Amino acid sequence: MSRLLTPRNLVAAALLAVLVLIPVYSLAIGNMFPLNLFTRVVILALGAVSLNLILGYGGMVSFGHAAYLGIGGYAIGILAKEGIVTGFVQWPVALAVSALFALIIGAISLRTRGVYFIMITLAMSQMIYYVAAALDRYGADDGLTLARRSQFGGLINISNKIVFYYLCLALLLGGIYLVWRIINARFGLAIQGIRSNERRMRAVGFPTYRYKLTCFVIAGTMCGLAGALLANHTDFVSPAMMHWTRSGDLIVMVVFGGMGTLFGPVIGAVTFLLLEEALSRFTEYPNLVLGPLLLLVALFARGGIDGLLSGWRRD
Repeated sequence: MSRLLTPRNLVAAALLAVLVLIPVYSLAIGNMFPLNLFTRVVILALGAVSLNLILGYGGMVSFGHAAYLGIGGYAIGILAKEGIVTGFVQWPVALAVSALFALIIGAISLRTRGVYFIMITLAMSQMIYYVAAALDRYGADDGLTLARRSQFGGLINISNKIVFYYLCLALLLGGIYLVWRIINARFGLAIQGIRSNERRMRAVGFPTYRYKLTCFVIAGTMCGLAGALLANHTDFVSPAMMHWTRSGDLIVMVVFGGMGTLFGPVIGAVTFLLLEEALSRFTEYPNLVLGPLLLLVALFARGGIDGLLSGWRRD
């Protein structure tokens, strides 16, 4: 029993309880702002969880992961613009297109490593960004407003903010569960082995390129789902969704919370976005505070917030 009552588990349980009760709190105070804020937090936490799969467990530092946010969002926006509003078409298309682009980007970038891998993922994502910015029919730089959210034939009404929030939370928990199943399966153990010593894994017979590419596609597809949710949340898509700075934000969330941990990206997303929101009330440049704070985490808490919690347990 005492092994379960660790600071890490207690914080994760408390955070989950807060996320579940946010709609109740918003209704109690008669203000939907906390609900809107945490809906965005939960969606971007799903994007951070997907990035953690390749960054934390696979050692693949992708600086273009936000491209899949934009791809998933634009799949929803473009289909809505063309009169296709059913979520039974929009969401599978968003996932399929995200997976296809992840396959293409991964097939090219994973043939390199180190700084070359980082630069190729960045370059590919910026290419997609500029293509989106050139789509005059779909708003170009100004973006595209969704007239209606995805429709699911009366089965679920995501126009209801509370229903949509709980759907996002359920998908986040589903994403965490999927990552847990992956990392504890033979495939996930191989991915972690490749991160530690790819040459040795190849020597014992593992097709490392195919393993990494499969992992890369899974992560891109999960992030595409986050993009579809974000488009429905904001009722708007724009090239800014896939800018390289958004990829940097996702990396910060993962590092902040703790790479290679299940709940670390969620903790990092909540901490980063709430700090950003709080600091924006006092300054126009919240990153001037967030930057040094991240530097301190990198210097003194190598495992992020999750690492600090684990350290308390060892003490």
